[in-house]
Amino acid sequence: MTSVTVLGLGPMGRALATAFAAAHHPTTVWNRTPGKGNDLDATVADTAAEAIAAGSLVIVCVLDYRVARSVLDADVLRGRTLVNLSGGSPRQARAMAAWAEEHGIDYIDGVIMATPAAIGGPEAALFYSGPGDAYETHRSALAALGENAHYLGEDHGRAAAFDAALQDLFWTAMSGVTHTFRLAAAENIGAADIAGHAKAMLGFLPDMIDQVAGEVAAGHFPGDAATLTSVAATLDHILSTIRANGLDNGVLGAVLAEVRRAIEAGHGSEGFGRLAAL
Repeated sequence: MTSVTVLGLGPMGRALATAFAAAHHPTTVWNRTPGKGNDLDATVADTAAEAIAAGSLVIVCVLDYRVARSVLDADVLRGRTLVNLSGGSPRQARAMAAWAEEHGIDYIDGVIMATPAAIGGPEAALFYSGPGDAYETHRSALAALGENAHYLGEDHGRAAAFDAALQDLFWTAMSGVTHTFRLAAAENIGAADIAGHAKAMLGFLPDMIDQVAGEVAAGHFPGDAATLTSVAATLDHILSTIRANGLDNGVLGAVLAEVRRAIEAGHGSEGFGRLAAL
């Protein structure tokens, strides 16, 4: 069993500590606000340095990289493996990796794509990037957090980059969902009346993702189903309805502007996937 330290006992940090302890890894925890770990099956350290000293695998899960750096003791960490699950940008991940290398610390950057309740179960997806040997050394211990784990390579920023790209998709889509209900309400359509149709429309997305990914890989963007010129006309119609109802048109207006730039660049006869490769 691997001795594990968890720094930070917010909801996610508590879930991580609970999962490690349940997998019988000796677990030490620390939190800036005392008392949060007293109900866990773990040793509660008085200081972050004391907690770090107790584990060969040190997990930090706090608000962001700035807070993570503020609680980490480089001297005590030297010779240990640090896994940062705080989340942030690829640039921040690479900067943290450079700091860790300066201090002789094996560093893995990670991203959790799950809620605290899912940790330890099959739905918990986790991305890791950094030195392959360090990841392999601790792979079995990290499996306590969820076996749906993905090692993405040596570039420390790669896990954060995957996270940013996927979160881009999610929140853009969620913005579209809420805007759909606002536009529907403005035209006296109830949310319950249109929700089923909205789900049916989104059901096309998995196949569309595969199609566009294939087009990007091939560098070929056929406009057989719809050309960018026809898409521009459709977006004009939608935007006229949005504006007529006094609703925000920022997101879809930006999409139309991007489509028009592609048309001006000579891609009007190609399909929507071309926007992924401009």
